[in-house]
Amino acid sequence: MASHPETKIDCSKVYVKQSTFSNEATGMFDGAFAAVAFKEGDLIEKGVMRRLPDGFDGNTCPYIFTWSTERPNKVWGMGSGCAPFYNTCKEGTANTRMERFFDEDRFEIYATRDIEAGEELLHTYISLKWRTCFQELNEIVHADDSEHKSSEE
Repeated sequence: MASHPETKIDCSKVYVKQSTFSNEATGMFDGAFAAVAFKEGDLIEKGVMRRLPDGFDGNTCPYIFTWSTERPNKVWGMGSGCAPFYNTCKEGTANTRMERFFDEDRFEIYATRDIEAGEELLHTYISLKWRTCFQELNEIVHADDSEHKSSEE
């Protein structure tokens, strides 16, 4: 079924199931997956962001979005659709990118390369390196960076 042309939220080409990264060591968690194949540059999903009340500290909650370019960040948002289930990866390796329209409280997610149906959708969290709630996740994502550096020495 095609989405309504006026909809602000369309995640009809994405579904959520257990992430391929979840296991006994990491715990069980969900991920977003491509319901159809995408070509590089295709729009995968669009949605809206609901701003959270002033004073909310997103450094303690990994399930919300950084919603400004200001650092330290003071604006946090709750995303619609499947966007909260896209897991992160190293910069330069993600198969999606999120375009943020802060002044309109909306976002669009695009394919950074061709994506097969059934493939897990990943993007690099813009706050991965500095949010305290992502400290352990950042270390996991970049674990091979130190291994690679030490093997070169």
